[in-house]
Amino acid sequence: MKRKEIEKQLKKELDKDRFTHTMGVMYTAAALAMAHGADMEQALYAGLLHDCAKCIPNDEKIVLCKKYQIPISEAEEKSPFLLHAKLGAYYAEHKYAIQDNEILHAIKVHTTGEPGMNTLDKLIYIADYIEPNRDQAPNLTLIRKLAFENLDEAMKQILSDTLHYLQEKGGEIDPLTAQTYEYFHNN
Repeated sequence: MKRKEIEKQLKKELDKDRFTHTMGVMYTAAALAMAHGADMEQALYAGLLHDCAKCIPNDEKIVLCKKYQIPISEAEEKSPFLLHAKLGAYYAEHKYAIQDNEILHAIKVHTTGEPGMNTLDKLIYIADYIEPNRDQAPNLTLIRKLAFENLDEAMKQILSDTLHYLQEKGGEIDPLTAQTYEYFHNN
């Protein structure tokens, strides 16, 4: 599918705030791709589709993942909202005809991250955090600056802030996010 067709479809499927966020991530990912010499088309598509399964109710996410044989971790069972990334990658491929494995992977890891992320993975993870409609995260000004200078440093700061927030809030920490934090802080 062409990007504009996907945009029209998502505008119908996502709530207004999620669609606004999606467009912000898409354009931020494209800007980051330009700044870091990455493929802008890949960034546009991955940014556009990163939350394509976000507005599906959590209990339905679990049912759909089981139906499509998408593995569900213990952390995802406890916090099913995390499944929107894996389910989104599935939808990107099967509903929106995306065949580029790098785009699909970037969508799949945009919430938890994973050790050894490639450039596109980092672009989407970071764009999701810093897009212009976001205004609540700590250190946002610093992270936005870092994002255009050094992707790994931006990842370190986001992961550190995310884990700190989850620990303070008493939220469930996905082991993959903790592993990603360790990876970026030790490399």
